[in-house]
Amino acid sequence: MASATAAEAAATEWEAARKVLVARKPCFGLPTACPTCLPVYVYLRMAQVPFDIHVDTSFPDADHIPYVEFGDCVAFNNEKGGVIECLKEDKILNLNSNHPSASSPDVLSTKAMVSTWLADALQYELWVVSDDSIAHDIYFSDLSWPIGKILHWKKARDVKQLLGITKLNAAEREEEIYQRASVAYDALSLRLGDQTYLFDNSPTDVDALFLGHALFVLNALPDTSVLRGTLQKHDNLVNFAEHHKAQLLESSSSGLGSSSDPSMLSTPRKKASAGRRSAMVNWEQPRAVLSSAGRSRVGYKPKPRAKKERTEEEKTFRRRAKYFLATQLVAVLVFLSLLGGVDSSELEDDDGIDYED
Repeated sequence: MASATAAEAAATEWEAARKVLVARKPCFGLPTACPTCLPVYVYLRMAQVPFDIHVDTSFPDADHIPYVEFGDCVAFNNEKGGVIECLKEDKILNLNSNHPSASSPDVLSTKAMVSTWLADALQYELWVVSDDSIAHDIYFSDLSWPIGKILHWKKARDVKQLLGITKLNAAEREEEIYQRASVAYDALSLRLGDQTYLFDNSPTDVDALFLGHALFVLNALPDTSVLRGTLQKHDNLVNFAEHHKAQLLESSSSGLGSSSDPSMLSTPRKKASAGRRSAMVNWEQPRAVLSSAGRSRVGYKPKPRAKKERTEEEKTFRRRAKYFLATQLVAVLVFLSLLGGVDSSELEDDDGIDYED
């Protein structure tokens, strides 16, 4: 009874509050180039929900992004199976509510195929096969070069571990990943036929998930991409993506999904779980301080301070500090240049080491 009351209250707040989607920045002609954020954007557009989109570049590898704010509540990506599942479970927004067959085995199996086989293939292409230019533009372009390089290497290593790729089975795993993606595209093409949506005559969460995937593959991945080439073999899937891109992403007459200034960061207003509290406590308060400081600085110009003459000891200390920082920077650059010269197959965990007698 209490949970039902809470769900009703949340639904009422959802209807009353202005929604905000916090996602990663736009790129490649997409409103958000992140393959995790894009399906959530499409889901909200398909539901015809007015919302603003705010860009968060502070934490490029944060797993709670994307998230949707409404009133004093927020649906995080790392809770309840993702933002879409969180909105559905809390009875906030459910595209499948008008589909009697939404819980049928056919729908569930199609959704699982998109969420696993196609998602794995996309992660493999983005972090393992492609060069780091695509991921850099999406995630790391606002960071200094050494930090972005290290974070990219770390993410690529994590993806390899997630997909079970080692030095010994790399070729076999690649063939298996692409084979599953090809089977998934074949099944989706057969399921779609000449319809506008995958199921019935109205959108479901499966349409949003696949459309987000297809738009990223067709617009962000290079022409040499195996995954993109496999998708382009199915004309009806490509037409599906292009049709809905024109309807949902390029149409501005409805006023849905209005973009905000990329520099604006939206602060979560829901207490974070224990796993994220330590990561978020350091960035919520500084942004609040900046916001209040920004309001107080309107129409105010500080007076220049008188320049203070430095002593000889201060000059010597600053000179030595510059030498020290320069030495550290050279050391980092040398390390990264050596790291870049190592074959990626050598950067594996112990699972990938070929042990000999």
